[in-house]
Amino acid sequence: MIDTEMDEAVREVRAFNRFHTRFAGALAPHYMGSSLSLIEARLLYEIAKRDGALASDLRKTLDLDAGYASRLLRRFQTEGWIERGRGDDARQRPIHMTADGRSVFAALDDRTRSDVVAQLAPLGAAGRRALVSALGTVRVLLGDEDAPDWSLRDFRVGDMGLITARQSILYGEANGWGRPMEALIGDVTARFLRDYKPGRERCWVAERGGRMAGSIFLCDSGDNAAQLRLLYVEPDARGLGIGETLVRNCIDFAREAGYDRIWLWTHTVLASARRIYAASGFDCIAVETHDEFGEPEQGETWELRFRA
Repeated sequence: MIDTEMDEAVREVRAFNRFHTRFAGALAPHYMGSSLSLIEARLLYEIAKRDGALASDLRKTLDLDAGYASRLLRRFQTEGWIERGRGDDARQRPIHMTADGRSVFAALDDRTRSDVVAQLAPLGAAGRRALVSALGTVRVLLGDEDAPDWSLRDFRVGDMGLITARQSILYGEANGWGRPMEALIGDVTARFLRDYKPGRERCWVAERGGRMAGSIFLCDSGDNAAQLRLLYVEPDARGLGIGETLVRNCIDFAREAGYDRIWLWTHTVLASARRIYAASGFDCIAVETHDEFGEPEQGETWELRFRA
C-alpha cells in the first residue's frame, strides 16, 4: 500500500535540501570566498565557540571521520590558527584558537552575517518573523538538540484563532470530532475575548521554536468558581512538562484570585490530560455519556476545591 502522505513529505524535504544547499552556498568549493571549504568553516566555528574542545567532541558534533578531522586540524595548526594543549591524558589534547585564528574567524563570521542580512532584508520585518517561526518549527520537528526550549507567555492578538484551529485539527485527527467540536472551541475563545475579566481570567500560551506549543484558559464561571478550559499540547511537545505547568499556573492563579474551586469538563478518552488533572489534585465528580460530537462519548466533570 502506497503511503501518499509520506511520499509527499519525502519529496518536500528533498526539495528543500536541494534548495538550501544552493541558498547556503554549500556546493561552492570555497565558503564565502575564503580559502576554506564549508566543512572547514564549520569546524573553525565550533572551535571558536568551544574553547578547549577535544578533537573527539568536535568529530562527534560534526559527524566527521576521525582521519578526515585529523587532517583538517593539522591544517589549522600549520596555518597557526589553533594550538593543542596536553591535558591530564596525553590522548585528550584540548584545542585552543590563537589570535591569528580568531582574526580569521571574525572576518569570516562578519562576511557570513552580512551575506545573510542581504538575503533577509527584502523580506521585511513581518516576513522575517514568519521565517524565524518556521525555522524554529523545522528544528523542533526534526529533533535539533540545540533548538530553543519552550516558554510561557500571556495571550496576544491572533492567538484565539490559532488555538481554535489547532485544537480543532488535533481533535479531528485523533478522535474524529469535527465541526461540533470546532464550533465549541470557537465559542469559548470568542467569549473569552469578548467578556475578558482582567484579574479573574487568564490564558497562557506555551511557545517552542517560535511557534505555539500549547495553551490553557482559566475562566470565571460564576458562583466564585473558576473553570479550566481548552488545555492542549502539540504532539511533538508532549513529555516536556508543558501540560503540567499550564495546569499548575491555572491553579496558582485561581487560588490567588480568591476562587473557592476550579472545575473542568473533559472526556474519558483523553487519558494524558486526565493523568495531569489527577496528579494536580483534581477529583472526578461526575461521568455521563453525550453525543454532542456525533458519536456517544463519555464526558467527565473534575473539581479541585480550595475551600469547603
